[in-house]
Amino acid sequence: MALFNPSREEVRRFFCDTWQKRRANSILTPLETLAGQWMEQHPEYYPLLEDSESALAQDYTPERGETNPFLHLSMHLSISEQISIDQPPGIRQIAITLSQKLDSEHEAQHRIMECLGQVLWESQRDGWQLSPEKYLLALKQLL
Repeated sequence: MALFNPSREEVRRFFCDTWQKRRANSILTPLETLAGQWMEQHPEYYPLLEDSESALAQDYTPERGETNPFLHLSMHLSISEQISIDQPPGIRQIAITLSQKLDSEHEAQHRIMECLGQVLWESQRDGWQLSPEKYLLALKQLL
């Protein structure tokens, strides 16, 4: 898998393969372990993760009104990494405070995900680089 720019198929295979390895109690890499923890919290994705051929063929468009489970899980991984290295600076404390406020790390990540998605969308729409300052401002408004 390409490290920073995996294809759609590579991302989907990673999650499906990780799910199969987790269910078989195989040894997982640290990234697979983290991905598996997030997959466990999304039982609605289990049937898709168990059918990799269907997962590879599936399209998720705004018109269908469905969340792309692979994008969703990828965002969980990205946010977990951001929190672990505190980048952008301050995200770790915001995540901790929000998790305590909501009494749920998972729900806190979903709120953070909304902010990340909005900032990503705006940067793509406007043709600008992602603004960590804008992202942090949006996150602070969650508190």
